[in-house]
Amino acid sequence: MALDLSGKVAIVTGSAKGIGASIAKRLAADGASVVINYASSAAVAEELANSINAQGTGKAVAVRADVSTIAGGKHLLEEGVKAFGKLDILVFNAGLMKNDVLANVSEKDFDDHFSINVKVPLFVTQAAVPYLKPGGRVMFFSTSLTKNTAPPPNYLLYISAKGAVEHLVRVLAKDLGAKGITVNAICPGPVDTDLFRNGKTEQQIQFFANLHPQKRLASPDEIAPIVAFLARDEAGWINGQKVYVNGGFNV
Repeated sequence: MALDLSGKVAIVTGSAKGIGASIAKRLAADGASVVINYASSAAVAEELANSINAQGTGKAVAVRADVSTIAGGKHLLEEGVKAFGKLDILVFNAGLMKNDVLANVSEKDFDDHFSINVKVPLFVTQAAVPYLKPGGRVMFFSTSLTKNTAPPPNYLLYISAKGAVEHLVRVLAKDLGAKGITVNAICPGPVDTDLFRNGKTEQQIQFFANLHPQKRLASPDEIAPIVAFLARDEAGWINGQKVYVNGGFNV
């Protein structure tokens, strides 16, 4: 019996570590060929690719690309298609989260957040459309914090950028949906990654953990299955949605 994603090709941005690495492993385990993107963690990315290739269900290559720029994002797209000959699944996992209050926000901080979280994914999607056929999948990452009734004040830029992502998804779902390509946003709660832990004290981390019914953070491996599900042919009627994967956080 063929695996669910056998014959599919996926590009996952920021996939050497954290949630992205878990997504790459899960897609490959389901039979996909995966492009692992990294900016500086070459050894980690190559080790992940080698591990996937050794398992024999899917294939993987590691591609260096700075996805904080449109040129870098398009380079990743081109190298991915060159490696596997086509593209079926595009997952924008890479992101920036620098927490600070309004008084400390700079114009560069604003530009950085909106570039990597919003602008680059938009224009890479535009460049990817000629490669994506009916049945293609585009997935953006947002956050459960966009629906939190009491968002932390120091998450100003991150939540603003992710809010923009969610509206981008709503419109792209109409545009690309007419071509048979689905576009969805995955909205995790706090996940135990380097990105989440950066700049936080253990007390702050535990505060977020306590907001969950199970009093813990999610692991990256608990986010990856929803990506694999949305990538399947059976998920073709799920389009333009925000999918919350948060263990009951802020319900």
